[in-house]
Amino acid sequence: MAATPYAELHMHIEGALGPELIFALAERNRMHLPYSGLADLEARYEFADLQSFLDLYFANMAVLRTAEDFADLTRDYLQRAAAAGVRHAEIFFDPQAHISRGVPLQVVLDGIFDALAASEREFGVSSGLIAAFLRDEPVHDAEEVLAELLRLRAPIIGVGLDSAEVGYPPTLFEDVFARARAEGLHVVAHAGEEGPPEYIWQALDLLGAERIDHGVRCLEDPALVQRLVDEEIPLTVCPLSNVCLRVVDSLEDHPLRTMLQAGLRVTVNSDDPAYFGGDIGANFAQLRDRLGLTEDEENLLARNSIEASFASPGRKAELLRS
Repeated sequence: MAATPYAELHMHIEGALGPELIFALAERNRMHLPYSGLADLEARYEFADLQSFLDLYFANMAVLRTAEDFADLTRDYLQRAAAAGVRHAEIFFDPQAHISRGVPLQVVLDGIFDALAASEREFGVSSGLIAAFLRDEPVHDAEEVLAELLRLRAPIIGVGLDSAEVGYPPTLFEDVFARARAEGLHVVAHAGEEGPPEYIWQALDLLGAERIDHGVRCLEDPALVQRLVDEEIPLTVCPLSNVCLRVVDSLEDHPLRTMLQAGLRVTVNSDDPAYFGGDIGANFAQLRDRLGLTEDEENLLARNSIEASFASPGRKAELLRS
C-alpha cells in the first residue's frame, strides 16, 4: 500500500462475506447450505456479468440472521482492511435485502454499528455507514426504507444506489434522494459501470450525487469527463470487480491510468472483496504487477481517497499528515 493512509469508499459489507464465514454462520444459525463444502462454493465465484454475481451475492446473505452475525461480518472486514492500510472506511449496506428476508432493520443496524462504533479503538479505522437502495426493486420500497431509517434515527451518513444498473436509471429515484438530501444525508450513486454515461449525468443532475461509484464509462463522453474534472467529482473505481464482472477484459485493459491522466479524481476500492479476488491491498498489488502502477500514482490515489471521503475536516487532516 501507499505510504499515505487509505480511505475505502466503495465496499458493500455483504460483499465481505467470505466462504469460511458463510459456513460458520450457517452452522451457528442451524441452516442448511446448498453447497457440498468450501470448494463447491468457491468454484461458483466465476461471473459472466453483474447479474450472475448478484444471484450468488443475495443467496449467500441468507446466513445473516442476527445482530451478532452482522457484527462479526463487519469486524472481519475492518480487521482485514486495517491490515491492508485502510484508516477510514465508508461502508455500504443493503437494507432491502435483509428486510425482504424477514430480518428487522434494527437488527441489521445494531450489528453493523456495534462493530463500527468500536472500529477506531480496535482497528484504528474511522468509519461511516451508507444505506444503499436496490435500484431494481420498486421505488416505493426505497421510499419506505428511507422513512424507516429516519424514524429509527439510524446512524448513517448517507444514501446510495446499487444493484443491477441497466434499465434502472437514476431518474427513477429523484424524489427519494431529494428527501435524503433534505434530511442532511450525503448522496452517492452507482453509475457508469454497466450503464451508459447518461446515468452519470442523471446521478449528478437529478440525485445530487457527491460521488460516483464506479463511473468508468465516463470516458465515452468527453463533455462528461470535463465536467467531472471541473467539479472535482470523485469516482470510486473498483478494478478487480471490473475484471470479474467483465466490465473490462483484463486488468491490463483497465482505464484507471487514463482516468488519472485525464485529471479525474479517482480512488481505488474493493467493492465486494470476498467475491472479486481480495481486499484493497490485493487491488493495489494487482495494479502494481499488471498495470505498472507507480508509487506516485499510488500516493495520489491515497490522497484522493481521503479528500473524497465524508470524514470530518479534522480526521482528513490527521490522515493526510500521517
